[in-house]
Amino acid sequence: MENYTVDEYALCTRFKSKRKKKRLVKEDFDKQLIQLRKLEKELWNKRQNLPLVPLEIPYQKGWQRNFKLRDDIVRSSEAPFYIELLEKINTWQFSSEKAFKRKKKRKRKYVYVEKFQTVKEFSEWEWKSSKLELTEKEKAHFYRRERWCSNWKQYRIHYVFNEPWRYVLRVSPYMITHTKMVDSDLESQMQLIENYIVNHHLREKINRLVNGYSNTWKFYRKENPKEKNPIKNKSLHALYEQYADEMIENHGK
Repeated sequence: MENYTVDEYALCTRFKSKRKKKRLVKEDFDKQLIQLRKLEKELWNKRQNLPLVPLEIPYQKGWQRNFKLRDDIVRSSEAPFYIELLEKINTWQFSSEKAFKRKKKRKRKYVYVEKFQTVKEFSEWEWKSSKLELTEKEKAHFYRRERWCSNWKQYRIHYVFNEPWRYVLRVSPYMITHTKMVDSDLESQMQLIENYIVNHHLREKINRLVNGYSNTWKFYRKENPKEKNPIKNKSLHALYEQYADEMIENHGK
Protein backbone atom coordinates (compact mmCIF):
# COMPACT_ATOMS: atom_id res chain seq x y z
CA MET A 1 0.00 0.00 0.00
CA GLU A 2 2.90 2.35 0.78
CA ASN A 3 4.26 2.09 -2.76
CA TYR A 4 0.93 2.97 -4.45
CA THR A 5 -0.82 6.28 -4.85
CA VAL A 6 -4.50 6.69 -4.01
CA ASP A 7 -5.54 6.63 -7.67
CA GLU A 8 -3.45 3.54 -8.42
CA TYR A 9 -4.88 1.76 -5.40
CA ALA A 10 -8.43 2.71 -6.45
CA LEU A 11 -7.70 1.39 -9.95
CA CYS A 12 -6.35 -1.92 -8.64
CA THR A 13 -9.27 -2.42 -6.24
CA ARG A 14 -11.82 -1.33 -8.89
CA PHE A 15 -12.93 1.59 -6.73
CA LYS A 16 -13.93 4.79 -8.50
CA SER A 17 -11.41 7.57 -8.17
CA LYS A 18 -12.40 11.03 -6.95
CA ARG A 19 -12.06 12.45 -10.45
CA LYS A 20 -14.23 9.75 -11.99
CA LYS A 21 -16.89 10.19 -9.32
CA LYS A 22 -16.98 13.91 -10.02
CA ARG A 23 -17.28 13.29 -13.78
CA LEU A 24 -20.07 10.75 -13.28
CA VAL A 25 -22.01 13.18 -11.10
CA LYS A 26 -21.69 15.87 -13.78
CA GLU A 27 -22.76 13.50 -16.57
CA ASP A 28 -25.72 12.31 -14.52
CA PHE A 29 -26.81 15.92 -13.90
CA ASP A 30 -26.51 16.70 -17.64
CA LYS A 31 -28.71 13.71 -18.44
CA GLN A 32 -31.28 14.95 -15.94
CA LEU A 33 -31.31 18.37 -17.61
CA ILE A 34 -31.85 16.79 -21.04
CA GLN A 35 -34.76 14.77 -19.68
CA LEU A 36 -36.12 17.92 -18.06
CA ARG A 37 -36.02 19.66 -21.45
CA LYS A 38 -37.88 16.75 -23.05
CA LEU A 39 -40.51 16.87 -20.31
CA GLU A 40 -40.87 20.64 -20.74
CA LYS A 41 -41.36 20.24 -24.49
CA GLU A 42 -43.87 17.43 -23.98
CA LEU A 43 -45.92 19.54 -21.58
CA TRP A 44 -45.78 22.50 -23.94
CA ASN A 45 -47.11 20.34 -26.80
CA LYS A 46 -49.91 19.09 -24.58
CA ARG A 47 -50.92 22.66 -23.80
CA GLN A 48 -50.84 23.58 -27.48
CA ASN A 49 -53.11 20.63 -28.33
CA LEU A 50 -55.77 21.52 -25.80
CA PRO A 51 -59.14 22.02 -27.54
CA LEU A 52 -60.93 25.34 -27.95
CA VAL A 53 -64.01 26.06 -25.89
CA PRO A 54 -66.78 28.23 -27.43
CA LEU A 55 -67.74 31.35 -25.50
CA GLU A 56 -71.33 31.94 -24.46
CA ILE A 57 -71.07 35.62 -25.40
CA PRO A 58 -68.49 36.45 -28.12
CA TYR A 59 -66.79 39.82 -27.81
CA GLN A 60 -64.81 42.14 -30.05
CA LYS A 61 -61.08 42.58 -29.47
CA GLY A 62 -59.88 45.29 -31.83
CA TRP A 63 -59.84 45.07 -35.60
CA GLN A 64 -58.34 42.83 -38.25
CA ARG A 65 -57.20 43.67 -41.78
CA ASN A 66 -56.64 41.32 -44.70
CA PHE A 67 -56.88 41.31 -48.47
CA LYS A 68 -59.85 40.61 -50.69
CA LEU A 69 -60.26 40.44 -54.45
CA ARG A 70 -61.14 43.74 -56.10
CA ASP A 71 -64.77 44.12 -57.15
CA ASP A 72 -64.06 44.43 -60.88
CA ILE A 73 -61.80 41.33 -60.78
CA VAL A 74 -64.55 39.36 -59.01
CA ARG A 75 -66.81 39.86 -62.04
CA SER A 76 -64.12 38.73 -64.50
CA SER A 77 -63.49 35.22 -65.81
CA GLU A 78 -60.14 35.04 -63.94
CA ALA A 79 -61.77 35.43 -60.52
CA PRO A 80 -61.57 31.71 -59.46
CA PHE A 81 -57.82 31.62 -60.12
CA TYR A 82 -57.03 34.75 -58.10
CA ILE A 83 -59.38 33.75 -55.27
CA GLU A 84 -57.58 30.42 -54.91
CA LEU A 85 -54.20 32.18 -55.05
CA LEU A 86 -55.29 34.66 -52.39
CA GLU A 87 -55.97 31.81 -49.96
CA LYS A 88 -52.25 30.94 -50.16
CA ILE A 89 -50.75 34.45 -49.99
CA ASN A 90 -53.22 36.40 -47.86
CA THR A 91 -51.89 38.18 -44.76
CA TRP A 92 -53.58 39.48 -41.61
CA GLN A 93 -52.84 42.39 -39.31
CA PHE A 94 -54.48 43.16 -35.98
CA SER A 95 -54.85 46.51 -34.25
CA SER A 96 -56.71 48.02 -31.34
CA GLU A 97 -57.72 50.95 -33.56
CA LYS A 98 -59.58 50.86 -36.83
CA ALA A 99 -57.16 53.30 -38.50
CA PHE A 100 -54.23 50.79 -38.33
CA LYS A 101 -51.63 53.43 -37.62
CA ARG A 102 -48.32 53.21 -35.80
CA LYS A 103 -46.15 55.78 -34.08
CA LYS A 104 -43.07 56.95 -35.98
CA LYS A 105 -40.45 59.53 -35.12
CA ARG A 106 -40.03 62.22 -37.77
CA LYS A 107 -38.04 65.44 -37.30
CA ARG A 108 -37.80 64.92 -33.53
CA LYS A 109 -41.57 64.51 -33.30
CA TYR A 110 -43.77 61.46 -33.15
CA VAL A 111 -46.39 61.18 -35.88
CA TYR A 112 -48.86 58.43 -36.72
CA VAL A 113 -48.48 56.73 -40.11
CA GLU A 114 -50.48 53.90 -41.63
CA LYS A 115 -49.08 50.40 -41.19
CA PHE A 116 -47.65 48.85 -44.34
CA GLN A 117 -49.14 45.53 -45.45
CA THR A 118 -48.62 43.40 -48.55
CA VAL A 119 -49.53 39.91 -49.66
CA LYS A 120 -47.14 37.14 -48.64
CA GLU A 121 -43.64 37.08 -50.08
CA PHE A 122 -41.59 33.88 -50.24
CA SER A 123 -37.96 33.53 -49.27
CA GLU A 124 -35.54 31.61 -51.45
CA TRP A 125 -35.73 28.61 -49.12
CA GLU A 126 -39.55 28.58 -49.17
CA TRP A 127 -39.60 28.96 -52.94
CA LYS A 128 -37.41 25.89 -53.47
CA SER A 129 -39.10 23.83 -50.77
CA SER A 130 -41.20 20.82 -51.76
CA LYS A 131 -43.86 22.00 -49.28
CA LEU A 132 -44.65 25.08 -51.37
CA GLU A 133 -48.34 24.90 -52.34
CA LEU A 134 -48.10 27.13 -55.41
CA THR A 135 -48.68 25.63 -58.84
CA GLU A 136 -46.50 26.42 -61.85
CA LYS A 137 -49.16 28.79 -63.19
CA GLU A 138 -49.27 30.61 -59.86
CA LYS A 139 -45.45 30.79 -59.68
CA ALA A 140 -45.46 32.63 -63.00
CA HIS A 141 -47.09 35.61 -61.25
CA PHE A 142 -44.05 36.14 -58.98
CA TYR A 143 -40.74 37.80 -59.74
CA ARG A 144 -37.33 37.48 -58.07
CA ARG A 145 -36.19 40.44 -55.98
CA GLU A 146 -33.02 41.02 -53.97
CA ARG A 147 -33.43 43.12 -50.83
CA TRP A 148 -31.20 44.16 -47.95
CA CYS A 149 -32.20 42.39 -44.72
CA SER A 150 -31.24 44.31 -41.57
CA ASN A 151 -31.76 41.26 -39.33
CA TRP A 152 -29.37 39.01 -41.27
CA LYS A 153 -27.04 41.90 -42.25
CA GLN A 154 -26.91 40.78 -45.87
CA TYR A 155 -28.88 40.81 -49.11
CA ARG A 156 -31.71 38.25 -49.25
CA ILE A 157 -33.70 36.96 -52.21
CA HIS A 158 -37.49 37.16 -52.14
CA TYR A 159 -40.20 36.19 -54.61
CA VAL A 160 -42.82 38.93 -54.82
CA PHE A 161 -46.30 38.90 -56.37
CA ASN A 162 -46.23 41.07 -59.50
CA GLU A 163 -49.93 42.06 -59.58
CA PRO A 164 -50.77 43.38 -56.09
CA TRP A 165 -53.31 45.83 -57.54
CA ARG A 166 -55.76 42.94 -57.96
CA TYR A 167 -56.29 42.84 -54.19
CA VAL A 168 -57.49 45.53 -51.79
CA LEU A 169 -57.41 45.75 -48.02
CA ARG A 170 -60.50 44.97 -45.96
CA VAL A 171 -61.00 46.02 -42.33
CA SER A 172 -63.40 44.07 -40.13
CA PRO A 173 -64.01 43.58 -36.38
CA TYR A 174 -61.89 40.91 -34.75
CA MET A 175 -64.33 38.76 -32.79
CA ILE A 176 -63.29 36.33 -30.05
CA THR A 177 -65.63 33.34 -30.23
CA HIS A 178 -63.49 30.63 -28.59
CA THR A 179 -60.97 30.37 -25.81
CA LYS A 180 -58.25 27.83 -25.10
CA MET A 181 -59.06 25.23 -22.47
CA VAL A 182 -56.96 25.63 -19.31
CA ASP A 183 -55.55 22.59 -17.51
CA SER A 184 -54.57 23.68 -13.99
CA ASP A 185 -52.42 20.58 -13.33
CA LEU A 186 -50.56 21.06 -16.59
CA GLU A 187 -49.94 24.74 -15.90
CA SER A 188 -48.69 23.91 -12.40
CA GLN A 189 -46.15 21.39 -13.73
CA MET A 190 -44.89 23.81 -16.36
CA GLN A 191 -44.52 26.59 -13.81
CA LEU A 192 -42.56 24.33 -11.45
CA ILE A 193 -40.12 23.44 -14.21
CA GLU A 194 -39.78 27.06 -15.29
CA ASN A 195 -39.13 28.21 -11.73
CA TYR A 196 -36.47 25.54 -11.23
CA ILE A 197 -34.66 26.46 -14.46
CA VAL A 198 -34.83 30.22 -13.85
CA ASN A 199 -33.89 30.13 -10.15
CA HIS A 200 -30.84 27.94 -10.83
CA HIS A 201 -29.86 29.76 -14.06
CA LEU A 202 -29.94 26.58 -16.14
CA ARG A 203 -31.48 27.83 -19.39
CA GLU A 204 -28.19 28.49 -21.19
CA LYS A 205 -26.71 25.21 -19.95
CA ILE A 206 -29.73 23.27 -21.25
CA ASN A 207 -29.49 25.04 -24.61
CA ARG A 208 -25.83 24.07 -24.89
CA LEU A 209 -26.59 20.45 -24.07
CA VAL A 210 -29.53 20.15 -26.47
CA ASN A 211 -28.70 22.59 -29.28
CA GLY A 212 -24.92 22.86 -28.99
CA TYR A 213 -24.99 26.63 -28.35
CA SER A 214 -26.49 28.92 -25.71
CA ASN A 215 -27.54 32.01 -27.68
CA THR A 216 -29.30 31.64 -31.03
CA TRP A 217 -28.45 35.13 -32.25
CA LYS A 218 -24.71 34.45 -31.92
CA PHE A 219 -25.06 31.21 -33.91
CA TYR A 220 -26.79 32.91 -36.84
CA ARG A 221 -24.79 36.13 -36.79
CA LYS A 222 -22.92 36.76 -40.02
CA GLU A 223 -20.54 39.40 -41.27
CA ASN A 224 -22.05 42.56 -42.72
CA PRO A 225 -20.88 42.86 -46.36
CA LYS A 226 -21.31 46.64 -46.11
CA GLU A 227 -18.74 46.76 -43.31
CA LYS A 228 -16.06 44.30 -44.45
CA ASN A 229 -12.71 44.61 -42.72
CA PRO A 230 -10.06 45.30 -45.42
CA ILE A 231 -7.22 43.72 -43.39
CA LYS A 232 -9.09 40.64 -42.22
CA ASN A 233 -7.35 37.29 -42.92
CA LYS A 234 -4.20 39.03 -44.20
CA SER A 235 -0.75 38.24 -42.86
CA LEU A 236 1.58 40.91 -41.45
CA HIS A 237 4.00 40.30 -44.34
CA ALA A 238 1.28 41.01 -46.94
CA LEU A 239 0.15 44.12 -45.05
CA TYR A 240 3.74 45.40 -44.89
CA GLU A 241 4.23 44.87 -48.63
CA GLN A 242 0.96 46.69 -49.33
CA TYR A 243 2.08 49.56 -47.09
CA ALA A 244 5.49 49.72 -48.79
CA ASP A 245 3.94 49.82 -52.27
CA GLU A 246 1.63 52.66 -51.23
CA MET A 247 4.53 54.62 -49.79
CA ILE A 248 6.54 54.19 -53.03
CA GLU A 249 3.60 55.35 -55.15
CA ASN A 250 2.99 58.40 -52.94
CA HIS A 251 6.71 59.26 -52.97
CA GLY A 252 6.80 59.04 -56.77
CA LYS A 253 3.88 61.44 -57.06
